[in-house]
Amino acid sequence: MNPDTLTQHLGSEIDDPDEETFVLFSQDIPSGNLGFIDPRASALDLTIAGRDLTIHQSPAVLSSNRPGGTTGAVVWKVTPVFAEWVSSPANLLFRTGALSRRSAVLELGCGISAVVGLALAPSVSTYVLTDQAYVARLVEQNIEENRGACFPPLPPLSSKKTASASSSSSSSKSRARPARQQQHAAAAASSSFSSSLLGDRIRFVPLDWETDEVTAAALLSPSADQTSFDAVIACDCIYNEALIAPLVQTCVDGCRLRRPPGRNEEEEEEEDAGGPPTVCIVAQQLRDSGVFEAWIRHFHEAFRVWRVPDAELPDRLGPGSGFVVHIGILRDT
Repeated sequence: MNPDTLTQHLGSEIDDPDEETFVLFSQDIPSGNLGFIDPRASALDLTIAGRDLTIHQSPAVLSSNRPGGTTGAVVWKVTPVFAEWVSSPANLLFRTGALSRRSAVLELGCGISAVVGLALAPSVSTYVLTDQAYVARLVEQNIEENRGACFPPLPPLSSKKTASASSSSSSSKSRARPARQQQHAAAAASSSFSSSLLGDRIRFVPLDWETDEVTAAALLSPSADQTSFDAVIACDCIYNEALIAPLVQTCVDGCRLRRPPGRNEEEEEEEDAGGPPTVCIVAQQLRDSGVFEAWIRHFHEAFRVWRVPDAELPDRLGPGSGFVVHIGILRDT
């Protein structure tokens, strides 16, 4: 990717964080409460990028007094909308080469759903989901139960075996969401061979913004070809002003795994990380102008920042939706 190509599509760079805050919060913003889809449901059926997903969440954890927060326990409204857009081959990230089949992507604050990863992972080489350790069990459950829907089976089983798997699923799980569960069971059965080939193509790694160090060794599988990321994603992670500085620093650390251009030959021999600068993609719901302003001021100090143009977004993510997507490139790259 030539970063100039991406920035040409993004248009004017944001020069004044205060002005960006004023512009966004001067528009009509629909009331979305906190932004949960359904905080009482233990599972949600979502269709994203043509894939039917069943996503498990935890209302009990959401309503608990767990130290360190519980907001990752349920799915937020911006998540499936952003996942649909970012996984589309027609978006400006894929068109400009910022994302491609060879890309490695790091997501911060993925929550329990893994929705963005499930949508985007089939279109990239490596996708690493991260969040606090308490979400791990449901993240891994959501990955495994939806793997067959997201990754085409290789090779397909015979029709008899597929029918048998579907029939078995129907007899044991016909009471709740029968059609969708039969689909998942059949897909999972037929993809048993390809699952072993996927390995760590999509994986979860615990990462606490306040306490953990961001390193390639901790985040990437030893078998991965990459030693850095092409993109860092944060989807609806901006709601608590106290976490803004740690979040932005984690974004910086994730992007800095990609070496800056202009290194000497000795540095080239010591590391093999390289390529164009990492792109940081931040999607969020507009809730509180003070929290947003605090975030964009911090983010703007470390990154050159653009708001994704309205013409590049679907209506559900564009003006009047209450959602916004920004893209940043580190200032020192």
